[in-house]
Amino acid sequence: QVQLVESGGGLVQPGGSLRLACIASQSISDIVAMGWYRQGPGKLRELVAMINSGRSTHYIDSVKGRFTISRDNAKNTMYLQMNSLKPEDTGVYYCNVKVKPEGWPTYDYWGQGTQVAVSS
Repeated sequence: QVQLVESGGGLVQPGGSLRLACIASQSISDIVAMGWYRQGPGKLRELVAMINSGRSTHYIDSVKGRFTISRDNAKNTMYLQMNSLKPEDTGVYYCNVKVKPEGWPTYDYWGQGTQVAVSS
């Protein structure tokens, strides 16, 4: 029922910036955490940034100080502001929303991904 759609990816030179957006088709209940994952060429998918229901944020060490995760509940949208991009940031970025309805197992919603390419 819930669909997540990412946007904002593209080609950018090292040192440039991109702002990714993840738009949900409708409001999502019982969210425990949401975040952005990425998978680079020949690499494993990794969690890049996360924000929980209390708005606490966590970042992988390699993006600290460069990336900022945020959300706008009124717009059913989550963002990832990416500054000072490096070639190693290249990959497909996926939106993830983790929910835990009372009495039910944890469930993850995923977007289809948006491509980010950092190259000169």
